[in-house]
Amino acid sequence: MGAPSVLFVHAHPDDESLWTGGTIARIVEAGSATSVLTCTWESGTPRHTELTSALRILGVDAPIALGYADGGFPESAPQSAALCECRFDDAVRQIVEHIRILRPDIVVTYDAYGIYGHPDHIQTHRLALAAVEAAACGPLYPEAGPAWQARSLYLSTVPTRVMHRIRHQVSAGPPAAGAVSPGTPEAAIDLELDVSAWVEQKWSAIGAHRSEMDRSPALVELAALDVARRNALLGTEWYLRRDLVAGGADLV
Repeated sequence: MGAPSVLFVHAHPDDESLWTGGTIARIVEAGSATSVLTCTWESGTPRHTELTSALRILGVDAPIALGYADGGFPESAPQSAALCECRFDDAVRQIVEHIRILRPDIVVTYDAYGIYGHPDHIQTHRLALAAVEAAACGPLYPEAGPAWQARSLYLSTVPTRVMHRIRHQVSAGPPAAGAVSPGTPEAAIDLELDVSAWVEQKWSAIGAHRSEMDRSPALVELAALDVARRNALLGTEWYLRRDLVAGGADLV
């Protein structure tokens, strides 16, 4: 059997590069048919254009855009609902249609906390998991095509120790009193993927998101790090693995 086909489901342009860019570059090089679905920022908006450039760097064709609005930026899709306010069933149906067309062996999205608690990330996690289950159920959304069973889900996450390191090196300051500490305990992580050989490609893809590089304090701090420290932060990506059929599918 050849390399598995993989669908990444992300909330915003830049998430695909920042959290999974090394994985994307690595599996594309290994021959995986790879697609990226992004829930917010409709086609033609500046950040969608940046996303297309970033994916080109990573070796992926144009993104699939659901076209919902980013919760903080109504201009991202002026005629559409914000992702967290959309009709859940409508969004699930959209993702199901793409799953049934693409027939991925693996679907990748965020962990249940959206890595660090972003509401759009959490919503995307919920939508993706619901869609993977629904895509395998023929009586649901029959108009979306024949049922398709993905073999495994991979949930992008970050170890708690690395979250502490990120907060120390690139966040704007200490967490507020009583704030939830994000991150996954080391023992719960199923896959620690070395992407150091693709870290320059990953950083170039992150840099293609120019508007976020200019706007985000965390990305500004990341860009200010010396290359060795930045590469150390970006050179590993982590996942929780959930097999949906016996044996599942390896991401690498």
